[in-house]
Amino acid sequence: MITDPTRMCELLVGLPAVRILGVVDEPDGALWVHVETIGARPLCSRCGAAATVKDRDRVELVDLPAFGRRTRLVWRKRRWACPNRACPRGSWTAEEPTIAAPRLVLTDRAGRWVTEQVGRCGRTVDEIAVELGCDWHTVNDAVIAYGTALVDDDHDRIGEPTAVGLDETLFARLGPWRTQLWSTSIVNVRAGQLLDVVPGRDSQGPCAWFAARSEQWRARIEWATLDLSGPYRAVFDTMLPDATQVADPFHLVKLANAKLDEVRRRVQNDTLGHRGRKTDPLYRRRRLLTRADERLDDKGRTKLLGLLEAGDPDGEVRMAWHAKEVVRSIYDHTDPVLAEQFVDRLGHDLQDASCPPEVNQIGRTIGRWKAQIVAWHHAHATNASTEAMNNLIKRVKRVAFGFKRFRNYRIRTLLYAGKPNWHLLPTITPR
Repeated sequence: MITDPTRMCELLVGLPAVRILGVVDEPDGALWVHVETIGARPLCSRCGAAATVKDRDRVELVDLPAFGRRTRLVWRKRRWACPNRACPRGSWTAEEPTIAAPRLVLTDRAGRWVTEQVGRCGRTVDEIAVELGCDWHTVNDAVIAYGTALVDDDHDRIGEPTAVGLDETLFARLGPWRTQLWSTSIVNVRAGQLLDVVPGRDSQGPCAWFAARSEQWRARIEWATLDLSGPYRAVFDTMLPDATQVADPFHLVKLANAKLDEVRRRVQNDTLGHRGRKTDPLYRRRRLLTRADERLDDKGRTKLLGLLEAGDPDGEVRMAWHAKEVVRSIYDHTDPVLAEQFVDRLGHDLQDASCPPEVNQIGRTIGRWKAQIVAWHHAHATNASTEAMNNLIKRVKRVAFGFKRFRNYRIRTLLYAGKPNWHLLPTITPR
């Protein structure tokens, strides 16, 4: 059992190679623990002479709470000087990374703790700042410094995926005109892991990211999932030419539903001369039109057909509804060969002159994306994991009440959805 009061204080503080100089107890305030480092006198790196103490700076650091009270660590940091006047080294400040990292106002242990609380647990920076009794920027700077090292220095985090997906997410709205800034999520769709986030939703950012990976890494990717996006298709054509592209089924069916709704609104205006009102037949059953046919009971189907008879004199909406259902049936096929024949025939049939122009657009889209649509029957890979990562990104945005700096946005989302190795947090060196 240790009975020396000074040694007991040093054990409670828990920092190696420090001496407790004193503790200031502020009434209804924080505990101020004054420490200094102990150890051998350093030598000048230029001439090798034993250094002398030039000054002792007072450095105040935010530490973890002690016994439920806010704590400040006052480090009496020595400034050393070379006694040799001819030496060009002059003077330098002592550094002790176990106490605090350079340029950070939090102690090292507090910085690692706040990084896990914000990044892994999804707590807000402001909540942590209130708990520690410090400024928002103090906590955020530590999260970015430790988080950057955790997600970027661990090359095993990305791994060797065999299927990747791309999708866009709104990053921020800035300026008086609320200009939209977008980002692209790069996801391992098999593991459900966010690999990285790059600015923009064009092909430039993802191409640069894939170019930074090795050729062997890119060659292992077999499947590349995407929505019906031309820029993302160009990314895969350029950077992953050997990977099979897979069009996401959800986005194809969503396109068919969107074109069905466009036909409904156009027919509504052509027949009644105004936008939909609650008494109009087509407007009353707009939700039934986009519902899957197998989810309609007899009562719902009767209502739908009756209102189509009343509000669709030329049968255009009915034709678009049938086209939507046929597009959905693409994914009922289990034989890839039959599916390819079906998609090829469907793309031509929907471009027939008897179909509404909106349905013709669906046919042209199916014709352009036929190979990617059929590839789903081989891969059975979708962009569902990518959409799930977007949901996690939006949760981080909601907690943070939005972002303005892309660096903060990227690190916070990767800490939460990028599956970093949290066991490495005690070993990393903050940037």
